[in-house]
Amino acid sequence: MAVEHEYGAEEIQILEGLEAVRRRPGMYIGSTSEKGLHHLVYEIVDNSVDEALAGYCTDIKVFINEDNSITVIDNGRGIPIGIHPKKGIPAVEVVFTILHAGGKFGGGGYKVSGGLHGVGASVVNALSSWLEVEISKDGKLYKQRYEKGKVCYPLKEIGTSVNDGTKITFMPDDTIFETNEFDYDTLRSRLRETAFLTRGVKVTLTDMRPGKEKERSFHYEGGIKEFVEYINRHKNPLYNKVIYCEGTKDDVYVEVALQHNDSYNETTYSFVNNVITPEGGTHMTGFRNAITKTFNDYARSNNFLKEKEDNLQGEDLREGLAAIISIKVGEPQFEGQTKQKLGNSEARGAVDSIVSEQLTYFLEQNPSIAKIIINKAVSAQRARIAARKARDVARKSTLSDSLALPGKLADCSSKNAEECEIYIVEGDSAGGSAKTARNRATQAILPLRGKILNVEKSRIDKILVNEEIKAMITAFGTGIHDNFDITKLRYGKIIIMTDADVDGAHIATLLLTFFYRFMPDLIKEGHVYLAQPPLFKLEKNKKVWYAYSDEELDSILRQVGRDQNNKIQRYKGLGEMDADQLWETTMDPSKRILHQVNIDPETESDVDITFNTLMGDKVEPRREFIEENAQYVKNLDV
Repeated sequence: MAVEHEYGAEEIQILEGLEAVRRRPGMYIGSTSEKGLHHLVYEIVDNSVDEALAGYCTDIKVFINEDNSITVIDNGRGIPIGIHPKKGIPAVEVVFTILHAGGKFGGGGYKVSGGLHGVGASVVNALSSWLEVEISKDGKLYKQRYEKGKVCYPLKEIGTSVNDGTKITFMPDDTIFETNEFDYDTLRSRLRETAFLTRGVKVTLTDMRPGKEKERSFHYEGGIKEFVEYINRHKNPLYNKVIYCEGTKDDVYVEVALQHNDSYNETTYSFVNNVITPEGGTHMTGFRNAITKTFNDYARSNNFLKEKEDNLQGEDLREGLAAIISIKVGEPQFEGQTKQKLGNSEARGAVDSIVSEQLTYFLEQNPSIAKIIINKAVSAQRARIAARKARDVARKSTLSDSLALPGKLADCSSKNAEECEIYIVEGDSAGGSAKTARNRATQAILPLRGKILNVEKSRIDKILVNEEIKAMITAFGTGIHDNFDITKLRYGKIIIMTDADVDGAHIATLLLTFFYRFMPDLIKEGHVYLAQPPLFKLEKNKKVWYAYSDEELDSILRQVGRDQNNKIQRYKGLGEMDADQLWETTMDPSKRILHQVNIDPETESDVDITFNTLMGDKVEPRREFIEENAQYVKNLDV
């Protein structure tokens, strides 16, 4: 019998200083993936934004340097340099080397602040190979450097300065992060959002990397009103004014901007101290209560609704709504460390009260706009009632109700959702090959006939009678919208498998649009994938190679030689492959290439706008988007 190791006091580890952050980075920034990498930038920028919210900063500059380090410069007051009374070291050193230190924990430093629970600067320092801070203050310039969170030398005066401010440069530690390559578009999206939410502050992003040089500046004097205009710029607003409500109640500062457009989807984003709350919370609840009650009261008092008619529901009134809810609160309480949902009870009452009062006044002063909004809501109400039967069909789809499954579905035999996957396949031909090729125990096949309905241009009653959409809703088992229940999902992976051409890409985009608008949690929780079929088959001397890109084909040809014995087939569609080839290249879990579809909550506003640009009614924005992004497209058939 083995002797068990004794568990004594010496087994208790104490992680000194910032070592805890380096040992468990995911606890502080969520992950060490590309998302966590970019979060480092947000944390430093949030500190500059705090200076702006306090009224001391008007200009924030962010640079992606040639070596892929990041520099953030602001013209705020500069991080304090005086000796900290308890620690006996300069305050700036406290900020960068001690967790939970800063001006965000009482004492009057900041009334409100964003950032990740006030640990931003020290966490960024801990997760960087090196970090340098330069502080311009009272005509003097100071500098300090850290390596892996540790001080290299005491804060020193290195020169003179004209204006106050802070400059921070850091290099993420490549031994911690999965990638150290910053994505310009990801940062651009977040910084644009920051500028919208921080009225009057100019935010500039500059990429200094060779071959990638570019710069964008964002400056919005109109704040969130301009944010709503930006959301609606590719849509058709129903009226030319952005409704704006602002006020303070119970120490909660509330800003709300809204405007309806002629689409059928709601686009509402909520923020607390400039941090997005993807799952909403009490401030969102207060907003929706105010919208529903105020418009119904107005509709009743002005005879838009007859006495016996049902009230307009919230979803009717929010059809085509673009809105931003931004609140500032001194002590935000979030559910979970990633700030997904606000829990402050006072926020609900503050938003409800301010929006109700000011929206009532606006409707009384603008009766023509009120009529437009209510007429749209009444039309949405009629469509909702007409779609009720179709909704009931979707709601009744359950794991045990096998009789309700669509006839074209070739289901798998396993009932364990975690191991099951469903292929959404384009066309009967490819569907036939996929049904033959599949592993019948765990792989289901649902062939689609042609292109599904573009849900971006359709109302719910039209969508839910579409045969292809009904088949997917029934097969997945989750229901949609308010009836969506992820626990009823019948397949752990939903795999879109289309031809590698323009039509295939269009079908995939239509499917992703449907998922995003009606079942967004399928994407957010990582259940949606894109299959990547090969582009080429190369045969030589009875040997076969598959290539998934032009570059891979060139690489294979360099290995096997370029001569007349090469037989190269360019696949135009999945239907050209027999079942064995389809299994070997695209469906075999041990060999296939799958691309998981993800949405970063911090850049979701750009995702929403991209779907509307690509799938909406306006042609010009779509043309501009294609022209701007054509240089990044690969393997596009003409």
